[in-house]
Amino acid sequence: MTHFNKSFGLTAITLTAVLSMTAGLALAGDNNISAGQIVDALKPKPATRGLSVGPQTDATVQAKEATFLNTVRNRSTRSLSTGEREQIAELAATKPKIDLEIQFDYNSADIAKTSMASVQALGKALSDPALKGSTFVVAGHTDATGGEAYNQGLSERRADTIKKYLMQNYGLNGNDLVTVGYGETKLKDAANGADAMNRRVQVVNMDTKTAAK
Repeated sequence: MTHFNKSFGLTAITLTAVLSMTAGLALAGDNNISAGQIVDALKPKPATRGLSVGPQTDATVQAKEATFLNTVRNRSTRSLSTGEREQIAELAATKPKIDLEIQFDYNSADIAKTSMASVQALGKALSDPALKGSTFVVAGHTDATGGEAYNQGLSERRADTIKKYLMQNYGLNGNDLVTVGYGETKLKDAANGADAMNRRVQVVNMDTKTAAK
């Protein structure tokens, strides 16, 4: 997957659940990607239960997740506490994901023209009936270059930009899009903080109840 240096104002959009899915798609923002590919990657997967986990336990876990997500709906990205951001990340670790690269203009939260096709494919995918009823988290990440406070703000602004675009152009409900910024606190390659792979935005399908049958 091609990555871009932040000095040229580029970042990536990534859908998480790194630990839960066997192989996520990783596609560059200037490559062609279909809404269908995104939908397939984000569809809830069939639930698997251990011998000690039953329907009641599953329902309890889902209820706790739903209760927490309700507390962060319609919240501004900047209003989330560190604890809330960490809880979102913990929940996201088991959800469906896809990797996309979305480029932004230099030192800006404006989506680059070269990435509009990918953002549009994302919008179509999140509007697909197959994903109806899901809650999506849009989370911004940066590399370790630059100041911590600046990186935190930049990650939040870019996550907000994606949410705003999806709402304005695809009619997605703001209640179903939760934004969060992680700045440089969750590097994908911690050993190489300036690596381009660290500069990304995460979007997670948080609602997988339809897979539990």
